[in-house]
Amino acid sequence: VQLQAFGGGLAQAGGSLRLSCAASGETSNTHTVAWFRQGPGKGREFVAVIRRIGGGSGYADSVKGRFTISKDTAKKMVYLQMNSLKPEDTGVYYCAAGSMNWGSNQNDNMYRYWGQGTLVTVSS
Repeated sequence: VQLQAFGGGLAQAGGSLRLSCAASGETSNTHTVAWFRQGPGKGREFVAVIRRIGGGSGYADSVKGRFTISKDTAKKMVYLQMNSLKPEDTGVYYCAAGSMNWGSNQNDNMYRYWGQGTLVTVSS
């Protein structure tokens, strides 16, 4: 499985960006897709997750109500709509895919496949 994340860029606080994650290859063993981010001088943190097949999604408390994760299964795409952006949302955003128990989906060690990351910069 190869993942490619794109759509990052520069936004002002309060603005919006939409990230996309394109998957290619054999994806049948990747039931879960998530977005993680790494801010300047910070560790990688969970942002949002979605089940690739069927329902189910989840968000970090810091983005709940502002970010929305969605999917287009036929196109092997996962999206992250980011609204009401804040400077603390700045970072490199990665999409990741894997299969794990739903309760472990915020653990980055559970994801086997990673995209290259796309940079989001939010100015105040």
